Amino acid sequence: MAKINLAHYPYPSARRVVLGNRCAVATSQSLAAIAGMEMFWAGGNAVDAAIASAIALTVVEPTSNGIGSDAFALVWDGKLHGLNASGKSPENLTLNHFAGMNQVPTLGWLTVTVPGAVSAWRSLWERWGKLPFEQLFAPAIRYAESGFPVSPVTAQAWKRAADIYLPLPGAEFQPIKEVFFPRDQAPAAGEVWGSQVHAKTLRAIASTGGESFYRGELAEQIAAFAAETGGLLTPADLAAHQAEWVEPISTNYRDLTVWELPPNTQGIAALMALNILEGYELSRYPRESVQSYHLQIEAMKLAFADVHRHVADSRFLNVSVEQLLDKAYAAQRRQLIGSQAISLAQPGLPKGGTVYLAAADGEMMVSFIQSNYMGFGSGILIPGTGIALQNRGAGFTLEAGHPNQVEPAKRPFHTIIPSFLTQDNQPLGPFGVMGGPMQPQGHLQVVVNLADYGMNPQAALDAPRWQFISGNTVLVEQAVPPSVVSALAEHRHDVQLSADVGKFGKGQIVLRQEGVLVAASEPRADGLALAQ
Repeated sequence: MAKINLAHYPYPSARRVVLGNRCAVATSQSLAAIAGMEMFWAGGNAVDAAIASAIALTVVEPTSNGIGSDAFALVWDGKLHGLNASGKSPENLTLNHFAGMNQVPTLGWLTVTVPGAVSAWRSLWERWGKLPFEQLFAPAIRYAESGFPVSPVTAQAWKRAADIYLPLPGAEFQPIKEVFFPRDQAPAAGEVWGSQVHAKTLRAIASTGGESFYRGELAEQIAAFAAETGGLLTPADLAAHQAEWVEPISTNYRDLTVWELPPNTQGIAALMALNILEGYELSRYPRESVQSYHLQIEAMKLAFADVHRHVADSRFLNVSVEQLLDKAYAAQRRQLIGSQAISLAQPGLPKGGTVYLAAADGEMMVSFIQSNYMGFGSGILIPGTGIALQNRGAGFTLEAGHPNQVEPAKRPFHTIIPSFLTQDNQPLGPFGVMGGPMQPQGHLQVVVNLADYGMNPQAALDAPRWQFISGNTVLVEQAVPPSVVSALAEHRHDVQLSADVGKFGKGQIVLRQEGVLVAASEPRADGLALAQ
């Protein structure tokens, strides 16, 4: 990928790339993208735009994230910086709370970890923000107070969520029904929805620089509702939370350097799979060929085997990042790939619901992601606040001896991962693909599209996708050619066609080349890319 190929656009349904030379933003919801551009127009920078978009997304796409989310970021300001704002489990959480269970539940207080998104907004702004902190909240507060028309993909997700959350019994689940499911139903596409309690809470966060959320009135409300309804979060848990600056990790693939955040995130899975793929000359095969699909799927499968065995809170790792990213180890794993699908990939080393946005200006570039997990999260919303708490604790395992086993004050395995590309030590820009375990798989496929097949950013997002599930089961989009689908089956892949585009992630890209910003937002979401 010596140069972004703006001419190579192989998919007739794909949209044009968006070009600018001053600033750009791409998000999964159009109103959030506009919120980011408002900050640019007010004299802000890429960090201001990213934060404003992120805050707006808690209102306009609540099916994927909220004020009670976790968040991660990569920021380029001449070098690349990483921020891990994910929260830890409550100090009082123990294995005894899961007695009689085979796995951590996906709903309720036992899934709740300390929300970190607010700390991410504050930490990013303190380091780089130009505009007043309160100004970054203005678009989100406006959308919450005045209401906004719910966009189509969000409406579909909201409707699916109604089947999960409306039947939930118990006092702890009543507030979320009142706020997000008025009249006991989800709002339809085009219906105007707003939330005064969201606006009130966002004002409190803005005016206190986030302090209210962790050490003030909002923290007291969170802890009080937990105490009333069987939760474990305490004022001490919230007050102890700190976003953490971390060193990004990377690997070289072709002529690109691909960057991710280190564990507790799964970003390393994408890097490991790329290391395995590096030994093949993928460009020998057409992009829509069984050879290309098979090799990518098998590489991802082998990477996941190690990641699911070893990745956890960085303080608990039993193998190092360096071991996992070792090119010699990747070469060993590559030898396991044959002509037939591996039905059960094993780890090779010693045993041991999300929104993404990208923003850039002339000097800075931001890759940002935040999520409640599994839609609206735990199902617990703090009364009178609009704060829907995440269920990231569902990322823990109960397996004895596993580095990701449930423990107090511990970060769980995290699916959400921002990514970034550089070339010859110079920034190309941020990209990301949302969607639980689809995220590293989406990163892999986007990088392959850019590096091996010379696609421009929009085409790289629009191209048909696959998702490895488990065993030898793989989902493929209906746009994948029938000849590829049948050939994959002949290679013993259990291929399942899916018309649900939500299974294949929702991505955004902003890349810079020779002073030109190239922004892209894919059609699987309600997103928008804007540039000036």
